[in-house]
Amino acid sequence: MPVVVVESPAKAKTINKYLGSDYTVLASYGHVRDLPAKDGSVDPEHDFDMKWEVGYDSRKHVKAIADALKNDQTLILATDPDREGEAISWHLEEALRKRKAIKKDTKVSRVVFNAITKSAVTEAMKNPRDVDGDLVEAYLARRALDYLVGFNLSPVLWRKLPGAKSAGRVQSVCLRLIVEREMEIEAFKPREYWSVKALLATPRGQEFEARLTILAGKKLDKYDIENGTQAELAVQAIQSRDLSVLSVEAKPTSRNPAPPFMTSTLQQEASRKFGMGARQTMSAAQRLYEAGYITYMRTDGIDMAPEAVMAARDAIKDRFGENYVPKSPRMYKNKAKNAQEAHECIRPTDMTRDAKAIKTTDADQRKLYDLIWKRTLACQMEGARMERTTVDIGSADGQVGLRATGQVVLFDGFLKIYEEGRDDQVADDDDKRLPQISQGDKANKRSVTPEQHFTQPPPRYTEATLVKKMEELGIGRPSTYASIVTTIQDREYVRKDKNRLIPEDKGRIVTIFLLNFFRKYVGYEFTADLEDELDTVSAGNLDYKEVLSRFWRDFSAAIAETSELRITEVLDVLDDALAPTLYPPREDGSDPRVCPLCGEGSLHLKTSRTGGFVGCSRYPECRYTRPIGGDANDAGDRILGEDDGDEISLRSGRFGPYVQRGEATEENKKPPRASLPKGWSPDDMDLEKALMLLSLPREIGPHPDDGEMIEAGIGRYGPYVKHGRLYANLKEVDDVFTIGMNRAVEELAKKAASRGQGRATAKPLKELGDHPESGGPVNVLDGRYGPYVKWDKINATLPKGTEPQDVTMDMAVQLIAEKAAKKGKGRKTTTRKKATAKK
Repeated sequence: MPVVVVESPAKAKTINKYLGSDYTVLASYGHVRDLPAKDGSVDPEHDFDMKWEVGYDSRKHVKAIADALKNDQTLILATDPDREGEAISWHLEEALRKRKAIKKDTKVSRVVFNAITKSAVTEAMKNPRDVDGDLVEAYLARRALDYLVGFNLSPVLWRKLPGAKSAGRVQSVCLRLIVEREMEIEAFKPREYWSVKALLATPRGQEFEARLTILAGKKLDKYDIENGTQAELAVQAIQSRDLSVLSVEAKPTSRNPAPPFMTSTLQQEASRKFGMGARQTMSAAQRLYEAGYITYMRTDGIDMAPEAVMAARDAIKDRFGENYVPKSPRMYKNKAKNAQEAHECIRPTDMTRDAKAIKTTDADQRKLYDLIWKRTLACQMEGARMERTTVDIGSADGQVGLRATGQVVLFDGFLKIYEEGRDDQVADDDDKRLPQISQGDKANKRSVTPEQHFTQPPPRYTEATLVKKMEELGIGRPSTYASIVTTIQDREYVRKDKNRLIPEDKGRIVTIFLLNFFRKYVGYEFTADLEDELDTVSAGNLDYKEVLSRFWRDFSAAIAETSELRITEVLDVLDDALAPTLYPPREDGSDPRVCPLCGEGSLHLKTSRTGGFVGCSRYPECRYTRPIGGDANDAGDRILGEDDGDEISLRSGRFGPYVQRGEATEENKKPPRASLPKGWSPDDMDLEKALMLLSLPREIGPHPDDGEMIEAGIGRYGPYVKHGRLYANLKEVDDVFTIGMNRAVEELAKKAASRGQGRATAKPLKELGDHPESGGPVNVLDGRYGPYVKWDKINATLPKGTEPQDVTMDMAVQLIAEKAAKKGKGRKTTTRKKATAKK
């Protein structure tokens, strides 16, 4: 039987259903080879020779494919229809040739299909081809570039910036966008302006709202009314005059639907409508694709197959009627830069199947399918027709003029099913409906209201707006957006708060370092031009080694030059570059670099394993520190009072505010200190509260069973009571200072009971079934450090941001394998399972 190889077991299962028992369908489980994570895997000295290695977990998959080829010498590579899919097929063929599983008479072919449906798969099997060498070379160039940047730039970061993890070719540019936006926000100075609105009524008593547009006979610009005094004069000008309707103008207008989804727009819309991250979106889309519900989800094309267009028009007619079907099909022009990756748009494989008809219980998949289905049908529907009305109201002397606008939907068209979301949406007065108003009508004043406004800084990026910006700049490609955005969060360069991306101090330091010493390589234009060159390689019009050679010549010189710098030199440069942010002018006009604690030392940028911070030059005599993002004018450092001859002070540190007893001396280099617990504000701190914190841990009394002291305190995981090695968490910080013996013993007893039974009776958050290769249940459990996957004796923590319900068996197997490989248990555990099975 011919051997067909795809990436995932889910895809293999679906395809096997269509091909039947005449084929053997196996999964490669993604890439089977990669560059070893060590120096020398790409050798610039020998024509950029690349040393590939089959991963430990991939060996069994390659062996399974090699074993299957012993029975039939026909290999069909059916991996995804993009550059990455082409690379997986190439790697598989190369790995099998190295094993001599592919012989002279072995027939090797490559097939691609944009959707996993019976017709698409059957048609693809009729049109085999060879692996596309141009696409493979574009992949090799991209992989070599990423390796050369990562393995040469990261060590420079480690040596010059303690705490920096690593740098990537595209990730660093993406991080720069977020950091520069944050700096724009910090430098922003709001501008005050006012507007005036009037609530008016028609002669029939129907009310409507109008805004002031003309004052003293002149048309108002946005910022013309600068303060409350001017606004009050404008209010008096309106109230002192009779108003009437000068003109009523109704204009027909229309709106056309948005084009169907491609990768970037799907990620943006899923973020806007559902708050889904790029990785979460692509994971759900991958499952839908593998189940045969949608077409391939990594694409920069928006064109739709003619048969799909006709199917969409038929579905619209059946569901909504002929009025919603335009006379001719809508055609969308493909804007993709790279024709090789310009596949069809993301659409349902069956237009008649809505979200209720798909067989999945996963909430993310169902929501995403509903979004894709509605967008696809909407893009082929009739446009919406509206009537926009503009009413101008004014005084007889022409000194005052107001305008009211409104809109009426005459025919909803595509809006019946779908409307595209907007980034940072603001209220729109045009959407309001106006009452019946005629020219010459008197406008009776009900109220006139001035409103104060301030200009707003540019908003922080969401994952949606970041992907949109990267797409505009030509940075990255559809298959890379999710991994780029995820990587900078995993490296803790950026955190996500209320769906907004905020740079950490560590990420800010890395960006400023790269901008000062490797500016060219984090340049937007340079990165976009390099992407274009890679596209040219994939089109077969440029030698990929020429691209590598040109890049390496300049990049290696920059690395060598920076390697000779001392850390102090680097910090001096960064300190100067960040000075406006780190040391803003103080209200009293004093030197912003003078230490606010000792008044003698000067502030300077410093680094540690946790990132950058500002510290005093008189360390260790003065231990003043504050975060990079801290406010120099409101550091919160102050003396709270005295106790037993010691000054009790409130200070700001790299890890937040804390209280301290006395000062550091030669004998006592680390004076007693205590961090402020969660929920305690520095503004509310006084001497009494500080002494309470410094007195911890508090002794409650000897335990009635063994006489050992019970203590209450605040630790890394919050408030607790402790007896020996047993810790029991408390709900509130205040409980630490008030809890008595009876309750303390009760809390400790509860904890002891849960410890004795918890492991045996813990209910899984999600049951995934038996391990597909080695047997044994695989479950998602909730642990002390968060949710984790458990199989046999291996516990693998879920990646940051992954919800337990989103975990699939494929994901769990991969996490287990990675954990086993780290601990060196993979071979041992698998062997034991197999032995059990034989027995």
